[in-house]
Amino acid sequence: MNVYELNISKQRVAVLIGKKGSTKRKIEKITSTKLKIDSELGFVTIKGEDPLTTYQTKSVIEAIGRGFNPNIALSLLNDDICFEIIPIQNFAGKSKNNLIRIKSRIIGTRGKCRKTIESLTDTEISIYGKTVSIIGELQNVLIAKKAIEDILAGAPHAPVYKTIELSIKKLK
Repeated sequence: MNVYELNISKQRVAVLIGKKGSTKRKIEKITSTKLKIDSELGFVTIKGEDPLTTYQTKSVIEAIGRGFNPNIALSLLNDDICFEIIPIQNFAGKSKNNLIRIKSRIIGTRGKCRKTIESLTDTEISIYGKTVSIIGELQNVLIAKKAIEDILAGAPHAPVYKTIELSIKKLK
């Protein structure tokens, strides 16, 4: 028996459980695992027979905890899809105002920056709490991660988008 324990934000527990437990049951059925969720603490225990599937289920739960829709998070069960978390504090320092400003740069006006990076790299991006998370194919996630780190470090948006386009062309 393989067991993983992790904490997710209490605000995301309801999303993990779903209406009348539907999301939890769906994850358990698809992954052949058992989830025990403490909704008071946000503590999740995952038990499963298959080590790989149990580990992938841990990634699915982490992704839901980082703000992703459960259906997007379930794509992590595909071997070609990976999940990356970028801590924003590394770029913001201790100032709460800096954190807000930097998150705003990644989101962009009406979500334009996030949507542009998502569409150019064919990834899904979630900005939640003090992190930016990315789900997608490995090469695309690496390109999106570099772009996000550049923007977090203060680079202008347009040159970053151009770099993404060039990187994607090189892949093809």
